[in-house]
Amino acid sequence: MYTLNFKEPIHVYFMGIGGIGMSGLAEILLREGFTISGSDMKESALTKQLEEKGIRVYYSQVAANITSDIDLVVYTAAIREDNEEWQAAKAANIPMLTRAELLGQIMDNYAKSIAVSGTHGKTTTTSMISQVLLEANTDPTITVGGILSAIDGNLRVGQSEVFISEACEYTNSFLNFRPKYSIILNVEAEHLDFFKDLEDVRNSFKKFAANTRPEGATIINGEIEDYEELVEGLPHQVITYGFDSRFDFYAENITIENGELYFDFVGLGKKIEKVQLGVPIKINVENAVAAMAIAMLNGMSAQTIKKAVQTFRGSVRRFDIKVKNNKVVYIDDYAHHPEEIKACVESIRSLYPDKRICGIFQPHLYSRTKDFANEFAESLSKLDDVIVLDI
Repeated sequence: MYTLNFKEPIHVYFMGIGGIGMSGLAEILLREGFTISGSDMKESALTKQLEEKGIRVYYSQVAANITSDIDLVVYTAAIREDNEEWQAAKAANIPMLTRAELLGQIMDNYAKSIAVSGTHGKTTTTSMISQVLLEANTDPTITVGGILSAIDGNLRVGQSEVFISEACEYTNSFLNFRPKYSIILNVEAEHLDFFKDLEDVRNSFKKFAANTRPEGATIINGEIEDYEELVEGLPHQVITYGFDSRFDFYAENITIENGELYFDFVGLGKKIEKVQLGVPIKINVENAVAAMAIAMLNGMSAQTIKKAVQTFRGSVRRFDIKVKNNKVVYIDDYAHHPEEIKACVESIRSLYPDKRICGIFQPHLYSRTKDFANEFAESLSKLDDVIVLDI
């Protein structure tokens, strides 16, 4: 694999530069003095933002874009080998890296790197940890797969040794990462167009945990079925979290008062009472415990942690309350898996027990819709009214 020397900036070309993850990496390298250009199929808010920062973006993916001054090409998992740019770069013997390979190399440059994995909740948890890190003035570098209001985008470049990123399991991308702290939120059957079955998914998460640096720790949700199998025999520290005292960190006394959600957080012999969750969806209690565990392991104060969780307002399209008045509440959520839909609906029911709930659902991917057709039907049946759009 080609290894990037961050002390010797070169010209890097991004195929699919308008993607939420690719645009963030492009900006990180730009701020490190690299020359950046790239392509995408259409103009977007992200590509306009890149162009405003001096990055040249082509709105086509043709061989002519691959010029002789390009030293490295980075491409996403969506780029196929029959892509004109991909073929041109290969023919010109230009070194190529996947987005995940580049992200792994960037992560290696930070002493305190945090990688957040799981089949659900990565963006929300990464955003929540980012909020805590910002509240504690750690000056982190952040790359997140959504728009985080606290940084008004999907990227923040800091000057400290702290780096946080999502770690996606699709195509085993996260196996390119070697973080100090690896977080595993949940492990369920997902991306079955790539993985054979749930056991195959679990094997990948086991390998991901094993990539954690020896001086670091894997922080895993103890509510995952047979979680011990995923972390057994690891040479580094394993830390658990969940909903009772069996685990190293846990939430208890979860209550809902006037549409607000509160819980007590316990860990390292300390208790933070009546933590108010800024985004009052029950699944976020688990995410908050993971975020608070990272914060406490790094010596942040209870006051800082509590304030960050309370002021966290989520990221765009993650239980995103667009309208809230006496007549109607409109929530936009990215829930694209049956378990996510189920969790979302259950949370809405607990917050608004007397309201009728209408769900408008757009299936995402033909393969996922086929693999989980019965599960989608079961989750959507928990709604009072359902409108299903085209895939």
